[in-house]
Amino acid sequence: MTSTALIVQYLDDLLETSSVPDFPNALNGLQLANGGSVNRIAAAVDFSLRTVTGAADANADLLIVHHGMFWGGLQAIRGTAFARLHTLIARDIAVYSSHLPLDRHALYGNNALLAAELGLEPSGEFARFKTISIGVAGESDIATASLAERADAFARLNGGIARTTQITPERRTHKWAICTGAGAGTETLNEARERGIDTLIVGEGPHHSAVDADESGITVIYAGHYATETLGVRALAAHISDRFGVPWTFIEAPTGL
Repeated sequence: MTSTALIVQYLDDLLETSSVPDFPNALNGLQLANGGSVNRIAAAVDFSLRTVTGAADANADLLIVHHGMFWGGLQAIRGTAFARLHTLIARDIAVYSSHLPLDRHALYGNNALLAAELGLEPSGEFARFKTISIGVAGESDIATASLAERADAFARLNGGIARTTQITPERRTHKWAICTGAGAGTETLNEARERGIDTLIVGEGPHHSAVDADESGITVIYAGHYATETLGVRALAAHISDRFGVPWTFIEAPTGL
């Protein structure tokens, strides 16, 4: 058992929660308090009834998520929203959420960890957002088709499947960038073009991103929004478990995206 406040303060300091800009609905940090102590941690990508129920079934009293309680904006507390909140309060489960602070972290972040999963070594940052960069970038000399196969193998282990824009057999990846989650947007594609990136690895993106990328000579590997963001919460929960001696579990709830 350890203090909820102690873990929360450690997470806020580790992730630089107060200084990292984000979307308003992210509301990074402690989103729901509990009675004050933590005996077991649950980690999940999304805040949902499935993950809340999973945390309760695991007898966890702290749920760490990437997409938090308020991601979808304002909503009445009834139906599923009531069921989630009722379970959390009845079972004394606190909720801690970290979006961009976790995405960009050098050790426990989704982007750095996905690069490692794919056998890539970052040498710089990517995906500018306000005063920060979210993703990572680097150089390599690898067949793009082989890189896509690695991404697909990773995605399939995490409830998804990888898709790509057109890849010719002879194509090689020399300059790559990673932005997990919804990483293929107009801004990231523009940045990739400006920096001569030839391969962009993301979770997902709108349909037009495939058209724009193809016309710009950029291959996009879509490895799944959910799959690419399983890494950070797992690593963060494991680290907190080691530091504070509190067991943890991962709640699997693939979305198919």
